[in-house]
Amino acid sequence: MRNTAKITTAVLAAGALTLGLSACGSGKDSASDTSGPLIVAASPTPHAEILNFVKKNLAKKAGLDLEVKEFQDYIVPNTATEDGSVDANYFQNQPYLDDFNKKRGTHIVPVVTVHLEPLGLYSHKVKSADALKSGATVAVPNDAVNEARALKLLASKGLITLKDGAGNEATPRDISKNPKNLKFKEVEAAQTPRSLDDVDAAVVNGNYAISAGLKPAKDALVLESPNNNPYGNFLAVKKGNENDPRVKKLAKLLTSPEVKKFIEDKYAGSVIPSF
Repeated sequence: MRNTAKITTAVLAAGALTLGLSACGSGKDSASDTSGPLIVAASPTPHAEILNFVKKNLAKKAGLDLEVKEFQDYIVPNTATEDGSVDANYFQNQPYLDDFNKKRGTHIVPVVTVHLEPLGLYSHKVKSADALKSGATVAVPNDAVNEARALKLLASKGLITLKDGAGNEATPRDISKNPKNLKFKEVEAAQTPRSLDDVDAAVVNGNYAISAGLKPAKDALVLESPNNNPYGNFLAVKKGNENDPRVKKLAKLLTSPEVKKFIEDKYAGSVIPSF
């Protein structure tokens, strides 16, 4: 994402705290007060871009007051949704959310799936996956779900073989065959594009690839298939808030023909509508 390397954990925590204090100071109870603007936490690209398209072009006519809060990481949007600092978030997929809820005791649920960002393998040093040399280093996201997803992508192209039963928490320890003797460097998902200068290749989430100026449909050496893909990104809320009329309005707008056309025109296959 843009300027991700400059954003520290402390800054993110401070931002979340500031947002939380602001919400508390206003006396707003997100579980019961549906009179104010709908505040949605989102990754800058493409989630906030899609939300801002809705805000500028569709929300007013639908009677929705929409406020978009951008976050650079994959943690604060869920914790802020859980504690009521924001009303909803839009940045994640089901396997990631399942893992997050399990490990952190949160109660976030999906509302509507909007798009898929295909995960891709990129390199500044080789032009094809087959050109990776023996012993090459590949950077992968270090969170459980995205690391497993990255390894599954490599396995789907025959670069490695995973053990039978390796699921959504697979790690390099679950590799049963590694014909190129690839080495794996685990880094924060947001840092994978920056790692391209230091490794032979990196598996990068679609939103971070786009933010870094990469074009997944053109630049990826290997790209996830959208067919039967479980990693669609969705609008999510804390359980119990699914029937908030503002959330229902946004869900309808996010799956409208106008948004579908916006995604297709703007991202040219690098982001794919899931509705």
